[in-house]
Amino acid sequence: MLGGPLTDAADARERARRVLPRLVFDYIDGAAGQEAGEAHNRATLRATQLQPRILRDVRDRRLATTILGQDMNLPFGIAPMGMCNLAWPGADLLLARLAAREGVPHGLSTVASTSMEQVWDAAQGRAWFQLYYSGDGAGTIKLVERAKAVGYQTLVLTVDVPEVGRRPRELKQGFKMPFRMGPKTFTDFALHPKWSLTTLVRGAPSLGNFGPKDQARGFVFDRTESRAGADWGFFDRLRDLWPGSLVVKGVLDPRDALVLKQRGVDAIQVSSHGGRQLDGGVSPIEALPRVRAAVGPSFPVFFDSGLRSGEDVLKALALGADFAFLGRPLQFAIAARQERGLAEYWSSVVDELSIAMAMTGLTNVEQASSEILSDA
Repeated sequence: MLGGPLTDAADARERARRVLPRLVFDYIDGAAGQEAGEAHNRATLRATQLQPRILRDVRDRRLATTILGQDMNLPFGIAPMGMCNLAWPGADLLLARLAAREGVPHGLSTVASTSMEQVWDAAQGRAWFQLYYSGDGAGTIKLVERAKAVGYQTLVLTVDVPEVGRRPRELKQGFKMPFRMGPKTFTDFALHPKWSLTTLVRGAPSLGNFGPKDQARGFVFDRTESRAGADWGFFDRLRDLWPGSLVVKGVLDPRDALVLKQRGVDAIQVSSHGGRQLDGGVSPIEALPRVRAAVGPSFPVFFDSGLRSGEDVLKALALGADFAFLGRPLQFAIAARQERGLAEYWSSVVDELSIAMAMTGLTNVEQASSEILSDA
């Protein structure tokens, strides 16, 4: 049974845990090492306190904003996530249609389970293409040219994966793509029949940009291949090659942020890859105000990692972000109740953000600043 409407991210996660095979749940939910880094980031977010204000007319509240010259109906969008169809068949397209309907960007991962062409059409031009460097970079440039030909106008270069992080929960479950069926995997899938039967009927997810026809055209990707060859020279080459907006995602050091600004990036995205790369790394919510200070008040800064609610989004905006991106909870909402769950969770975040704005005395989301945070 689908149960009643989802109430929040925790509800979505718990219901997804019951629906998904352990192999899949741990892949989506897991992080690097002992997951202390992601836990610390979430704890810091929770400890950041909003300061309520009173007797202000906040009946009319505007949640829309503008980033990179594009009007957005909300100050948050959909972070790029690999292999979303693991959460439920067709998840990538559910997210793309949500982006089109809500007027926000959908970050499409290099390793999405649906092709960049299909997602571009479903998102009605609201998709951004997230790019991984790999190998010697030749295949990466081919992907850039493909994205340009499709019509993508914003490219998101992810730079925080020189090597894929060591994720113990994936290792323990033996997660690999494509799946390798063994006794443990078979039992896991058998104990979660709804997901397993639906996936069997609709087909196991694969890398949407690297199918047989794509491979015949020279598009290949190895998830385990080193990405350590990316350097400033590659960035400069990419900047020269890409005519649209270029965002660099995975920035946690103010010094790197300043160099990126000087070398012509259009926006910086503060992110720890959802805690999936470095267990002992700096918390992105703590890095955010430092990056903002380094690049100045008007340079576009985005944020992802650890956001679960509308209050979290408002806190990120108050700490210096111009825009935020949600990740894991969207997949959990889809796993829990498919398209209905996605809409319910999304609506909960919008409602929480609007209420938090009213409580802190804001009528326009662009008014968010450190002034709405408690000094305590």
